[in-house]
Amino acid sequence: MAPRIHQPEPDPEPIKEVLARLFVSRGWGRRQGRLHLERAWSDAVGPEYDRHTRVLGLKRGIFEVEVDSAVLVQELKGYHKRRLLEALRAKLSSESIKELRFKVGKF
Repeated sequence: MAPRIHQPEPDPEPIKEVLARLFVSRGWGRRQGRLHLERAWSDAVGPEYDRHTRVLGLKRGIFEVEVDSAVLVQELKGYHKRRLLEALRAKLSSESIKELRFKVGKF
């Protein structure tokens, strides 16, 4: 019989790596990220406009929002865009937000 060679147990895996894999496999990271964007938008825009808008997402630095009326899109673009963009950048400092875009839609 051949001698048995003792192989040490592998080092324990850090919990943050285990949790990261779990979040990715369950899709929780995307949902949490989306909720984070929606909260930041809601805080920035306020209750008056929040119910008329919906966050579509953040891709390549472009924060896109769907708005339920063309008139409101014009108001947000013309009078509030700069303030909203600054508020989003402050609330989402870990993200690189270059542009804020509005789109008319029904939701």
